[in-house]
This record gives sequence, structure tokens and C-alpha cells, in this order.
Amino acid sequence: MRAITLLSSGLDSVAALAIAAEDFDIDMAITFDYGQRAREREIEYSRKVCEYFGIEHRVIKLDWLSEITSTSLVNRDVEVPSLSFEDIDEAAPAEITDASARAVWVPNRNGVMLNITASFAESKECKYLVVGFNGEEAGTFPDNSLTYVQAMDRAFSYSTQNGVKILAPLIELGKTEIVRRALEAKAPLEYSWSCYHGGEIPCGKCESCMRRARAFKNAGVKDPLLERLGI
Repeated sequence: MRAITLLSSGLDSVAALAIAAEDFDIDMAITFDYGQRAREREIEYSRKVCEYFGIEHRVIKLDWLSEITSTSLVNRDVEVPSLSFEDIDEAAPAEITDASARAVWVPNRNGVMLNITASFAESKECKYLVVGFNGEEAGTFPDNSLTYVQAMDRAFSYSTQNGVKILAPLIELGKTEIVRRALEAKAPLEYSWSCYHGGEIPCGKCESCMRRARAFKNAGVKDPLLERLGI
């Protein structure tokens, strides 16, 4: 079975690709440039991941999406929230992570990307579209949830002739489980970039960095990216 994958180079998308590649032939990976702060790093690292798997890599620019996005993931005049381990703890007030999610929200980003990727999947006669949606992020990002995946599958049953379906191998997993499963699948996590910023090294303060750090700590292993960067 053949599939196309959405690849941001983040922990989740790299893990999903590696897991899917165990049972599917991955035809292509698509990375989107919508003006996000980390776009250069994401494109660079995604390319390296594709070289590792020996698959085609395509970068698609969405300039118009950056033009209509006012939040901090794109807008450099707005500060990206910094969080602590306590802030992302299950016992912490939900308002903290809800506010963080709103601060980096991009209007209908996943909807746009899924539909574009589904077009490529249909044109290549690929049945599946691989994503890194996961149970942990679904708590604050509804477009990472199983309900959303099911809704999109239903939409694709009308909008694609071959009935493209979303393959979300992490949909019920938290970040710690994702790290463990990714390592089992020999995912090249040394080239996975989770940080909302695009510096030479991860900021270690944004919500995405904090969730990644907690996951590796809980899994009892060192982060291959930080080891490669000498951190």
C-alpha cells in the first residue's frame, strides 16, 4: 500500500513517517512553508529525513496563509509563550495551555494542508495520507483529534475519487509513548525539529520544546537532536 506523508520535521511527523514506513510504501513527503518562524529549519531537517528514507520531498509555499496569520508562530512582533513543566502538567489549569495554543494558532492550517496533500495522494493513486496527530496535542488542538480525522475521512470520501484516508498512527499516544515507539521504528530523531523558533538550537522554553523535553525525560533516554547539537 502506498501513502503520502505530511512532514514538518517535528517529533510527531517524523515518528509517524517511520512507523508508517514499516507497513506502507511512502511515495512522497510534503512540507509546507507558510511563513512560520522555524520554516528554514523545518525544511532543512525534513529534507534530511527524506534522504534517510529515500523518498521524494516537496516543499509547498503558502504565502497567503502567512499574510492572514497574526499569531506568534508567524508574526515576529508577537512573543511566543514560554512554559514550564508545571504549566503542561495535567494538574495545571487548562487556561495556560489553551492560551499557548491560541498564541500559535494558524487559521485552518491542518485543513488546508490535508486537502492539498489529499490532492497529491489522489493524483498519485495513493490511498493513504500519513499525519503526526496525537492524543496529547488533541487536548489543546482539536484538529489533532480522532474526531477531526474521522470528519476529514468523511469529507475525502466525497472530494477524492479513490477515497483517500488519513493514517494517524499516533492518534491515541502521548509524547512519551511517541518517543518510545519512534525509537523502536528507528526514526531519525536527530533530525526532528520541534521548536517554534528557527535558531541554531531549540529554545527549550516554548510549549513544543517543553513537551518534547518531558517526553524524553519520562522515556529515560537522551534526545538524539540535542546530542547531535552537543547540548
